[in-house]
Amino acid sequence: MENSKVFAMSFAKVYPLYIQKAERKGRTKAEVDKIIFWLTGYDSKSFQKQLKNEVNFKEFFDQAPHLNDNVSLIKGVVCGIRVEDIEDKLMQKIRYLDKLVDELAKGKAMEKILRGSV
Repeated sequence: MENSKVFAMSFAKVYPLYIQKAERKGRTKAEVDKIIFWLTGYDSKSFQKQLKNEVNFKEFFDQAPHLNDNVSLIKGVVCGIRVEDIEDKLMQKIRYLDKLVDELAKGKAMEKILRGSV
């Protein structure tokens, strides 16, 4: 899929898919939210506002309060591409989130997913 199409996708429409992926593996919506809050700096109120406004991925990450200082510790492969090697910064942020949700669905401990900060 072309990057511009991904960037224009509604985050509110993809968010339930993250939850479904986690729940299929016995994890919770609260854990997905914790990952999103850790990565982006959103809190519950500001996150719900983004969902209500149906912002796209570009707006979601552009408006994020603060990308976590430990994102450089997120490494690995998503969709056959190493997240640390993605040149487009917005696509890299999207893939960071994908990677964290993948780790959650694979049963990894929250402390490890959040790179040591719970």
